[in-house]
Amino acid sequence: MNDEQFMKQALREAEKAFAAGEVPVGAVLVINDRVISRGYNQVELLNDPTAHAEMIALTAGFNFLGAKYLTDATLYVTVEPCLMCAGAIYWSKLQRIVWGAADPKNGHARMTGAHNPFHPKATISTGVLADEAAALLKSFFQSRR
Repeated sequence: MNDEQFMKQALREAEKAFAAGEVPVGAVLVINDRVISRGYNQVELLNDPTAHAEMIALTAGFNFLGAKYLTDATLYVTVEPCLMCAGAIYWSKLQRIVWGAADPKNGHARMTGAHNPFHPKATISTGVLADEAAALLKSFFQSRR
């Protein structure tokens, strides 16, 4: 499978968030071309500001592997991770992070600028199905106005 195929799965998770009235962000965690966990924003459902898609997927991945590090994993997330999620991603020691749409308002880059907040060994790919992820966000916020 390739990045677009896994990002499509993350977009399906984001659509679940949208349907539940949550900001539509989705994530999947992959090892050896196999999805080991999934997550979508559940901030409202759980009444928890830390219940972001990335955090849910990471926690499920740690539990699945019975490990505190995800050194062989790739996280696919539909939107640029926020600073909180970037910190969790750093500590999980992910091998790779792939995201779709940039988030100039709430993404980590707003605070970190050009500094890479992820683990030094991690590789980063951005813009994968960015238009689709951005369109989902735009549609969500338009429906809220």
